[in-house]
Amino acid sequence: MAYRTGVVGASGYTGAELLRLLAGHPEVDVVHVTADANAGREVGELYPSLASAYGSLRYAALDPADLAGLDVAFVALPHGESQRVVPALAGAVAHVVDLGADFRLPAGVYERWYGTPHDAPGLLDRFSFGLPELFRAEMAERPHVAAPGCYPTAASLALAPAIARGLVEPAGIVVNACSGVSGRGRGLSAPSLFSEANESVSAYGLLTHRHTAEIELALGRLAAEDVQVLFTPHLVPMTRGILATCTARPATDGLSTAKLLDEYRDFYDGEPFVRVLDEPPATKATWSSNAVHVTVRFDERTGTVLALAAEDNLVKGASGQAIQGANLLLGLPEVLGLPAVGVAP
Repeated sequence: MAYRTGVVGASGYTGAELLRLLAGHPEVDVVHVTADANAGREVGELYPSLASAYGSLRYAALDPADLAGLDVAFVALPHGESQRVVPALAGAVAHVVDLGADFRLPAGVYERWYGTPHDAPGLLDRFSFGLPELFRAEMAERPHVAAPGCYPTAASLALAPAIARGLVEPAGIVVNACSGVSGRGRGLSAPSLFSEANESVSAYGLLTHRHTAEIELALGRLAAEDVQVLFTPHLVPMTRGILATCTARPATDGLSTAKLLDEYRDFYDGEPFVRVLDEPPATKATWSSNAVHVTVRFDERTGTVLALAAEDNLVKGASGQAIQGANLLLGLPEVLGLPAVGVAP
């Protein structure tokens, strides 16, 4: 029998991407979807691309009682909203997979970066940081998953082997990353308008972007010490994709590009969604897939390690990774329902 699933906040881009991917999942049935602003509308009316998969399924206003007894509830709400909903959901469903920021960070770190106290700190220990390639064992031990953000996923996977194996210093790491406009969500905002985003590249969140905390958290766990990251995101005129370009100082002698590539391939050996490339990765190659493409270099001239990762921000950076985490919680193969092959051209 298929696992019964609900999607809370199913009218945004990540919610719609969840529905697209779950439509092809052989072990999951989506039985309830919520979207307060679109309550009463059919899923296929809002997203015609989903009409053939979801028939007459309609969005409902959120009432946690409507999700009681489900095997998994995916929560795809803006930051700050999950912590108001999850306390009621956590006791009503077997597993919660949160795509928002609310349960990724310790309460004190959350307050520092988001500027407000956490409303449900007692639930934080029931959530794992849902990056399976790095924290699979922890995810299997907790009932709920907080899927990391799109930028932290790319940056952490680009740097993880070098950090975990002590090849680079934990301080002075620089991450510059570019994201497609879908990363801003479906809501109306001036920077998302075609006339604003097209033919323009802009940096934002200088020195204060909240995903910095997640990158430092993930890498700090691998390093077993504090990690310091200077993170700068950029908005670029494409729909999907993230490319993270990361630099770090070597912590050991004898590094070379060949040695680093060998270390990366060994670290990610057997990972179904991470491919270590000889050539620089491109976002287009990961489009619509749960894949992450990674490469690494050592620059002898400047004594710098350069690591890059490309992903689809809506799949591996959000909804695909959430499904990967749900598969793990349910004891299913992690790859189930998730494409590892991108769309081209």
